Amino acid sequence: MGDSPTNKIKAGTMAGTPPAAYRRDVIERLFVPLRTTSTWRLLVHTLLDVPIGMALFYPAVVLLTFSGLLLITLPLALPVLWALFLLARLASTVERSRLAALHGVALRDPVPVLQPGSLWNRLVQRVRSVPRWKEVGYCVLRLPIGIALAFPLVLLWCGSLAIAALPLYVRALPDDVAHFGLFEVGFGPAAFLMALAGMAGLVLLAPWATVLAGNLDAAFTAWLLGADTGAQLVARVTRAETSRVAAVDAAEAERRRIERDLHDGAQQRLVALAMDLGSARERFDTDPEGARTLVAEAHEEAKAALREVRDLVRGIHPVILEDRGLDAALSAVVARSPIPVTLQVDVRERPSPAVESTAYFVVSEALANVARHAGARQAQVAIARRGDRLIVEVRDDGVGGADPLLGTGLAGLSERVAGMAGTMTMLSPLGGPTTLTVELPCAS
Repeated sequence: MGDSPTNKIKAGTMAGTPPAAYRRDVIERLFVPLRTTSTWRLLVHTLLDVPIGMALFYPAVVLLTFSGLLLITLPLALPVLWALFLLARLASTVERSRLAALHGVALRDPVPVLQPGSLWNRLVQRVRSVPRWKEVGYCVLRLPIGIALAFPLVLLWCGSLAIAALPLYVRALPDDVAHFGLFEVGFGPAAFLMALAGMAGLVLLAPWATVLAGNLDAAFTAWLLGADTGAQLVARVTRAETSRVAAVDAAEAERRRIERDLHDGAQQRLVALAMDLGSARERFDTDPEGARTLVAEAHEEAKAALREVRDLVRGIHPVILEDRGLDAALSAVVARSPIPVTLQVDVRERPSPAVESTAYFVVSEALANVARHAGARQAQVAIARRGDRLIVEVRDDGVGGADPLLGTGLAGLSERVAGMAGTMTMLSPLGGPTTLTVELPCAS
């Protein structure tokens, strides 16, 4: 059995508690909506549904209609469809914020992050995304649902107020009578009885109707713009599994790179160094001058091997990054770049070492790609922390056409970023320019 007011009164009477206390409690509960500020926020939220719905309905219907009509000529439909998804995305972001501010309900964004790819691939991802079509449906349905919820509230509040004030203006009406369809009310006891009914509507019926309409409004918004609990859990597990696999793959790729660099670089130089020293030792007695030459060559090989080991260690985790942060570490990277690079770092609070390391390697690999493949004359690097996100952006004025699916180190970067539960997007039309944007979570 539930804890209804009737059950509470029966239980209280059996326990010897005066029923009057429960009657008083029930009466107080009846007036709760009138006394809470959330009711007025719900009223404002519901009344705003109509103008916001009008702002969304007409452009959404026009874009949706034109995109459907232009499907025969697919190239003409693509920009219209893109604009439709853009409108729906902006509207859903604003509406989730409005619901959180006025209703106190925070909705998780159910739209999956777009995977790196061409403009066509990203549009295909949008078309195949059910949450994005639900956002379009919200833009279309916001107006009729808003009218269905707001119109009865306006009628109830304004009607209750007009009836409650009836004794004040009934004598100013024609024939001193207010017409209510089947009956008429003039000044006198009937007018005051109607005023009492209006007051009851103002303090009881209208506030409770506002709460009901607000809850229905929130349920409608959550249905179209919120994440389904089961689907959300599956998506989180999928993202976690993808991130784990990507992290393992990135670690394995890094291990192979280190092994390859050691084998092809420092190890070969150390072998040559050992051979030179062995030959020099054999010539000390018979050919001192030749031995000195071999020792000098061995010394140069040792210095070269030391440089390669230092470069390798810098590639694993630069000491300057740990000691002085991203600004100093990336300044060294920019200084070594063969093309001019401008650097802007706005990170007042340092993120975790793992996030810093990922951002460092993103910029390093991106600039290496720019120097090797882009044919660019200049590049810009900007890093900023915004709340719990670290945003890295690398731009160049090269030939464009970069695609993570085609290699050039971008696939490895994508795996490294995914391993940190971040996102990477690439915008690189043929002819340029190219913009690489990476967002990394850095909540402490």
